[in-house]
Amino acid sequence: MKSGFVSVIGRSNAGKSSLINSLLEEKIALVSHKQNATRRKIKAIVMHKNHQIIFTDTPGLHQSTKLFNQMLIQSAIQSIGDCDVILFIASVFDTLKDYKDFLSLNPKVPHIIILNKIDLSDDAILFKKLEEYSALSENFKAIIPYSCKKRIYKNILLDELVKHLPEHAYFFDPQFLTTSSQKELFKDFILEVLFENLSDELPYSSEVLISQFKETSELLILEASIITDTNSHKAMLIGKNGLTLKRIGKAARIKISKFAQKKTLLKLFVQVKKNWQKDEIFLKKLLNYEE
Repeated sequence: MKSGFVSVIGRSNAGKSSLINSLLEEKIALVSHKQNATRRKIKAIVMHKNHQIIFTDTPGLHQSTKLFNQMLIQSAIQSIGDCDVILFIASVFDTLKDYKDFLSLNPKVPHIIILNKIDLSDDAILFKKLEEYSALSENFKAIIPYSCKKRIYKNILLDELVKHLPEHAYFFDPQFLTTSSQKELFKDFILEVLFENLSDELPYSSEVLISQFKETSELLILEASIITDTNSHKAMLIGKNGLTLKRIGKAARIKISKFAQKKTLLKLFVQVKKNWQKDEIFLKKLLNYEE
């Protein structure tokens, strides 16, 4: 029996969250085509044969001078040293720049490269990329092509990860899917809907706080506030006659209800908190930040 922790690292939009959802065969991690959507570290528990693999989804590695983004980057870097194995995710279409930047961080634990999105490429593109990475093969333990949609080579990937995990009893109940609370998951479901329904800039100036959470055997009751930084953004989030907020609420309720497997009542509010992305104390609480 082996059990251990795997940090999933890579640039924004490389497919880290999609990979975790794919391996878990359940949607728990926020997925968006927009950059820097992942803000909190979500731990997903995957049982493989008699082994337990705990994956940590991390914010994307990128360059930024903004405090909020710097804290996201630091959270990802911290995960590099706080695991048994690193899974570096790269699109098959990416150059090797991001991987070389990752190597410059001097990771101390073994890492495996996942070449993601191979269902969108052809064999020529894949073989060319494998050849490029082969020049750096002394750095990684394995390189595995993968498709999140088709789960190509899923068992090969999990078998390879297990090789590098320690002999250890299970850290968590095998029936659990994640160590994150339902409130944290539902918060990200709402945030995901913001990314899906709003223009490029607006989601980045918004966050979600859950103010009420009640659950019975048949019903889930949630109240949540969307935090944004200006009155003009608040007006955009609410929309004419409240239609935008209603659309967001409906889509979020469907996601939450599907995951919770019960009827969900969701009330959304919009609050203005000016310069929240520069408020270090607020951000640390928001991101469950650890120094």
